[in-house]
Amino acid sequence: MNRPSRSLAVRIALSFAVIVCIVVGMIGASLYHATNRALSTRADYQLIARVEHFRSLLHDLYTIKEIEARPRLFETMLGDRQDVILFRRAGSGPFIYVNPEKMPLPPLDVVPVTRAIGLDDLYEGSRADGVRMRWVGAQARIGENGEVVEIIAAHVMTQEAIVLSAYLKRVWINVIGAVLVTLLLAYWVTSRGLMPLKLMADKAAEITPNRLSARLDVAHAPAELQSLAASFNAMLDRLEHGYERLVQFSADLAHELRTPIGVLVGQTQVTLAHERSVAEYRSVLESNLEELERLARIAQNILFLAQADHEQQQIERERLDIREALETIGAYFEGIADERRITFDIQAEGEMLANAIMCRRAIGNVVVNAVRYATAGTVVRLRGYADEQGASIVVGNRGAHIEKEELAKLFDRFYRGDAARSEFTESSGLGLSIVQAIMRLHGGVASAESTPDGWIEFTLRFPAAEHRRTTTP
Repeated sequence: MNRPSRSLAVRIALSFAVIVCIVVGMIGASLYHATNRALSTRADYQLIARVEHFRSLLHDLYTIKEIEARPRLFETMLGDRQDVILFRRAGSGPFIYVNPEKMPLPPLDVVPVTRAIGLDDLYEGSRADGVRMRWVGAQARIGENGEVVEIIAAHVMTQEAIVLSAYLKRVWINVIGAVLVTLLLAYWVTSRGLMPLKLMADKAAEITPNRLSARLDVAHAPAELQSLAASFNAMLDRLEHGYERLVQFSADLAHELRTPIGVLVGQTQVTLAHERSVAEYRSVLESNLEELERLARIAQNILFLAQADHEQQQIERERLDIREALETIGAYFEGIADERRITFDIQAEGEMLANAIMCRRAIGNVVVNAVRYATAGTVVRLRGYADEQGASIVVGNRGAHIEKEELAKLFDRFYRGDAARSEFTESSGLGLSIVQAIMRLHGGVASAESTPDGWIEFTLRFPAAEHRRTTTP
């Protein structure tokens, strides 16, 4: 079961919210920890200062009897109502005992009277409800040479716990508030930032087979989306070109098939309209056979082009002598050339690596095209040579100058330079398209060039063994 896709703006907003939650949470936790340490350290120093103050009082002002007579004086010096303070002689019970919650005394190492109290002398404890406590024990001397007593004091960190609890709530409120504000702002900013994508999507939605000319506005797109828009426009250019070629191909194919089919239907209807002799029936069948063969050639050529375009074909290659191949083709078309008083001038050397049947078909189609469109009584040149990169076959004929724009269309299917027809050529206009397909199967290229002095040259470039491809792209 497919889950519904989430909006990109929502994803980005949630990502920012998670980041802010982590960052603010880390900052809050760090500040909470620092505050906790600061409050604890402050409470420890206050406890030490209180005990040191008691030490000074006992040393300077009081005797034991005076202390026992004025216990309320020391109770008022406590930091909190839950704090603990007691005075006792070593090994005996306390003579001043302030412990409102009756908390048991932990085992303490009492600081000698000769040493000041430090942070390391404090002990960690906790009340029954989990509130932290800090304990310290120290000796004090009464008077200059009086007896030594022990002072045990403790501070219950109730107020610190209240402060930290309030601070922790404030941290959570800030984290939640920051996340909500970030979520809303990130969604708003992201939605505005993604608006060009929505506009591009709306523009793309307007594109139909009848409106392939629509394009995205690259100039006014954000810098990050310009390459995407340019790539999308390039794709549309290819689609439009391909669609136009497909429409033109369909129209040309219908036109090509309409003529022989019309001839077949017309001749058959005329023949069936009246009784005919055997010779007349035979003549009609022979004419129909020619048209059927023409249809078969068109279907075969179209099938070959479709396979070359959409299937991976492995072709067997062999080494062919270039001069021998050109001479064979020249001899094959010599009779056709003689009808137009055209001669062949062949100059070639070296070898090429190609499929023999396809190679002869490609070169033959180019030669037929050259003979067909060459000026009567001229020469058709057949040139061939090989180098480290492969082999080249160049077929040239003298004829009317062809513009560069038209040269690029010569290899299109069903394209014809003029309306001339000849029974010895493929009248379907697929000859040069087949040449291009064969060269593509070989990993080579086919090109055409028109020189200012009236020569039209077709070049077939076959790659060497190390440059060839065994399959179609």
